[in-house]
Amino acid sequence: MAKDMTLLWGSGSPPCWRVMIALEEKGLKGYKQKLLSFEKQEHKSKEVLEINPRGQLPAFKHGNVVVNESYAACMYLESQFRSQGTPLEAQSAGEQALMLQRMFEGQTLQQKLSDVNYYTWHVPEAERHDSALQRNKEALVTELQVWEKNLQQAGAGPYLAGKSFSLADVIVFPVIAYAVRFGLSSERYPFLGKYYSLLKDRPSIKATWPPHWLENPQGMDTLKDL
Repeated sequence: MAKDMTLLWGSGSPPCWRVMIALEEKGLKGYKQKLLSFEKQEHKSKEVLEINPRGQLPAFKHGNVVVNESYAACMYLESQFRSQGTPLEAQSAGEQALMLQRMFEGQTLQQKLSDVNYYTWHVPEAERHDSALQRNKEALVTELQVWEKNLQQAGAGPYLAGKSFSLADVIVFPVIAYAVRFGLSSERYPFLGKYYSLLKDRPSIKATWPPHWLENPQGMDTLKDL
């Protein structure tokens, strides 16, 4: 089954990482994969564009089925391989609702992190304003506080949707790990730090840890003062 799959991916990209975690959790070994460089613009290559015309990673194909959006790819893998590997769907109606809520809230967290981390990359120097960056930081702090409160009140279990690891964790953990990589303080956000520590050594996550993070564990300090 996995031999019919192709994944083109980039190191450190939360969308790419979550698809790889889902593949591991479902026991789908031996798929064709290729690590590409964002820095070298390899995600704009003909090889990628043939699968993902937007020139973005991941580019994922299973037989003749193309699923490039990472949320959709993870949900597709759970749907197609429900009976093998780790069950990633929450069971009760309440847990299902919470799982979906946290999954899609993860989009907001990732966007607000990107707004801060990449402000100086995306905005030309002549157009930058300290006030705009400060607004981005304040919006991110508010979002982090929401997640901190959510995790603090998660009495049903240590995972995002309760007692079991689910698609919510597959989707959101790479975003939280990305925040930690950029200097998120576990002292200031202890529940986010606790969640990160709970999952960072999970086999599927360790097996897919971004290679350039392994080569350079130090990370950055962009978020250390938030």
